Amino acid sequence: MDETAIEIRRLQDCISGLMSLLALPSLWDSRDPMSILRTLLEMLARMLALDLAYARLDGEAAPMLELARSEHLPDIARRADEIGAVIEPWLLAQHPGVPYVVPNPFQQGDLRVTHLWLGVKKEVGVMLAASRRPGFPSATETLLLRVAANQAAVELQRAQLAATRQRAEAAERLNDEIKAHNAYLRQETEQPWGEIIGRSKSLAQALALVERVAPTNACVLVQGETGTGKELIAHAIHRLSRRRQYPFVRLNCAAIPTGLIEAELFGHEKGAFTGAVGKRIGRFELADKGTIFLDEVGEIPLELQAKLLRVLQEHEFERLGSTHTQKTDVRLIAASNRDLARMVAARTFRDDLYYRLKVFPIETPPLRHRADDIPVLAQHFLQVHARANNRSITTIAPESLAALCRYSWPGNVRELSNFIERCVILTQGATLEVPAGELKLRPNAEDASDESLERMERQHILRALEECNWVIAGPAGAAAKLGMKRTSLQSKMQKLGITRN
Repeated sequence: MDETAIEIRRLQDCISGLMSLLALPSLWDSRDPMSILRTLLEMLARMLALDLAYARLDGEAAPMLELARSEHLPDIARRADEIGAVIEPWLLAQHPGVPYVVPNPFQQGDLRVTHLWLGVKKEVGVMLAASRRPGFPSATETLLLRVAANQAAVELQRAQLAATRQRAEAAERLNDEIKAHNAYLRQETEQPWGEIIGRSKSLAQALALVERVAPTNACVLVQGETGTGKELIAHAIHRLSRRRQYPFVRLNCAAIPTGLIEAELFGHEKGAFTGAVGKRIGRFELADKGTIFLDEVGEIPLELQAKLLRVLQEHEFERLGSTHTQKTDVRLIAASNRDLARMVAARTFRDDLYYRLKVFPIETPPLRHRADDIPVLAQHFLQVHARANNRSITTIAPESLAALCRYSWPGNVRELSNFIERCVILTQGATLEVPAGELKLRPNAEDASDESLERMERQHILRALEECNWVIAGPAGAAAKLGMKRTSLQSKMQKLGITRN
């Protein structure tokens, strides 16, 4: 009767152990190899009262991951790598699944040991169980160990497959990101007009300043009218600097919506704002160790200027949606065709940022002050645009060249390039056809200057604000009177330095 009760008890323990082992996959939903091995060893050590439960993962998911547990030796968990070295000769000398006895390396006496390979071809790893109890492992314990090994092998192989897929996806995403960054850098570093061309005195003075400041790390503020080649000056500074082997990254602040400038400059994390479907690296991060060129820097919102100042002073920033501080080593070149000093006086541009940017100012001369350079520039653009349009145009008639030199070019070098391109398209023969009469009809530079247009626009907005008693929003507000959105009017007021005294 006693033997029957013992046998029933053993059967109940076996069934209970099997049920526990078969329930293990429900605990492994994360399919993390470390979690799988930890749960397995802790259950076996407790269920079988083991002096040593050890497992090693040799697969791709986590190479040489080792864990150990014991019901009687608490410090075993911290000595997994040491235990791995001790049992390696056992694994080589003994057959898997067959019990064997070895001297106990941790205490007096012997250990009764059995080990099982995880995976059909030992490809996953190994599991080992040891106890000082005589007769270990019994038939029931051997069955439970085999079930446990099979369960773990299946789940670890799934984990390895999942990890392999994740690595492949991550590699593909990284490859796509690298391609995108390379394409972006190629786009951002291309030079629209090539080298700086001209020998005039005013241009030579600007280039002399470029040579002086290029070897330093000083901030440079390039100022001048639209189309005078401020970006070419920035390129020249970068090419002559010690940073020339690193990226030259540019951003036209006027071409980016106000709400997106911060994300463009500093990047963002996934979910940082509506539409942020993935992580994006900002321009400062892309330009690390290189040069960043901020064109139309006066368009940066006042609330963002403090963060830009911090980057210049502390060389650190955070992506949108992140609390992790990024370090960066970037040289800043800024450009503007607006009067930043006047914006500082109107409190639409921070004075501390202005003085930080204006460490080394360079003024790009307008084309009307470089009349000696117009013939060589015209010939250069003729070659560029004739080649691009597959035309055989080689010369410019003297009277046409004289007309080009007499014109004041309010749009400066950019306007000259565009005008020559149009002439190339219209020309039928080998000599460039220049509509000189059209040049005479164009207004002079002073009448068409950005400053005059800004002044007229400012007066128009001020008149509307005064008539509406400085009420901006609502049906009786200045925005409705001007036919503008409230936010557009506020942005325009900030840009023009309009404030109520």
